[in-house]
Amino acid sequence: MIQIQPWESSLIKDIEKAILVSDLGLTPNNDGKVVRLIFPELTEERRKELAKDVKKKGDNAKVAVRNIRRDANDAFKKMNKDNEISDDELKNSEDEVQKLTDKYIAAIDKAIDDKTTEILTV
Repeated sequence: MIQIQPWESSLIKDIEKAILVSDLGLTPNNDGKVVRLIFPELTEERRKELAKDVKKKGDNAKVAVRNIRRDANDAFKKMNKDNEISDDELKNSEDEVQKLTDKYIAAIDKAIDDKTTEILTV
């Protein structure tokens, strides 16, 4: 159980509303001064649902990393087009960005696997 006791009791309704909208699957209990959240034991179905959510968030993170790679490569190509860097510098820069992309994609994949294993372990 988590107990939330805001400094201003007028915020309790806003806190309850935010928790209900958050899609956490929790129902807050309010006694006028505190909000209590009771976390039930995780069922196998809920664990699988959480694992899917972790994978979805990981996939979104990988898309973000790839978008950064695309933006960086576009910037390098523009610099090459404007004769600010040579073709060799363009190639080296693109290779370096690809290495960084691969490094962070691997880190995200490891984090997804670790967290999924942790969630599914009873």
